[in-house]
Amino acid sequence: MADIFQEIDEDLRRDRMAKLWARYGKYAIAAAVLLVVLTAAVVAYQNYRQQQYQALGLKYAETGLTLRAGDTDKAVVGFGALAAEDKAGYGLLARIQAAALKAKASQDKEGGLAALTAIAADGSVDPVYRDLATVLGGLYSVDQTKPEDIIARMKPLAAGPWRYTALEVTALAQLKAGDKAAALKTYQELADDLGAPPSLRSRATEIVNGLKN
Repeated sequence: MADIFQEIDEDLRRDRMAKLWARYGKYAIAAAVLLVVLTAAVVAYQNYRQQQYQALGLKYAETGLTLRAGDTDKAVVGFGALAAEDKAGYGLLARIQAAALKAKASQDKEGGLAALTAIAADGSVDPVYRDLATVLGGLYSVDQTKPEDIIARMKPLAAGPWRYTALEVTALAQLKAGDKAAALKTYQELADDLGAPPSLRSRATEIVNGLKN
């Protein structure tokens, strides 16, 4: 008897599922199809972004080779075009690079410094890159900006990822201000810091020896 009731229960369950499927099956199928489409779209987009990112990286590298070959003007144009194409990642690095090159070695020094200032003030940019723009702006404006202003701009960066460059810029500003004692102290700090880049430590050591003589 139990088997009969079990069979009836299974029949009722199948009948119920058939009716439910008849009513909602098309939506389930549509949802499943949509899920597949969305998944495919996401994968396709990720592949596209990966390819795009690789392409941007290649452009950045090629422009870097142009710079190392000595064609600064062409490199500025290349980095500028890349920055216009992408607002993050390589595009952001290219934006900083183009501004720094202008500020350092072009006829548009003021334009380059203004671009670095704009990046440093851009709230949509990661703080690490904003600080980098601040350091570069200080470095390339030492000759034309009040030393105390440069030192004040570098002070908040003394504990960040760009601390060594910020300290070197500070020392340059101290030298410009004629404060030999302060500059000697800052350069000595860099020369003694084992965490500083070797090239910077070597440079700082040479300057310390020069200031002591």
